[in-house]
Amino acid sequence: MDIFQAITGRRSVRAFKPDPISKEILIKILESAQWAPSAGNMQARDFIVVEDHDTKVKLAEASWGQYFIAEAPVVVVVCANLERSAQRYGERGRTLYAILDAAAAVENLLLAAYALGLATCWIGAFDDDKVKRILSLPDHVKPIAIIPVGYPGRQPRPTPRIPIDRITYRDRYGNLYFR
Repeated sequence: MDIFQAITGRRSVRAFKPDPISKEILIKILESAQWAPSAGNMQARDFIVVEDHDTKVKLAEASWGQYFIAEAPVVVVVCANLERSAQRYGERGRTLYAILDAAAAVENLLLAAYALGLATCWIGAFDDDKVKRILSLPDHVKPIAIIPVGYPGRQPRPTPRIPIDRITYRDRYGNLYFR
């Protein structure tokens, strides 16, 4: 599968088969996430792999009842390591660059999983403090995304996109590029 097939074919899946994911495939997905770009190569992201059913249920509850999370055989929580980025960039690293580093890793993880025949869903709707308590995260580690990973129970249809000619500008905002 080429990158453009992965980008346009990937969907947010909310139904998973119970089939286990091999450690080899999981490592490949995590390594793909870690190859994402990062500010100053600080790699200000950490990954928590959750396989324990009770912990997955708690994460689903912390995600305002998105119980499909607990159906996936694996859940990866991608976190921003705020202090790792702040070491070089101070407050901007803590409040922005670490978040961007984690988000870039999420996208790589989603695309790698899809390319390997797996399904994912990027979940950002959760109570940060509850997730931090569930996973025993230290204060300098912020959860950014909860990602259930598994074989798809169903494949959703594509959702519409705003046409590129309506959201691309030349030189300044408001001056449409494609005129």
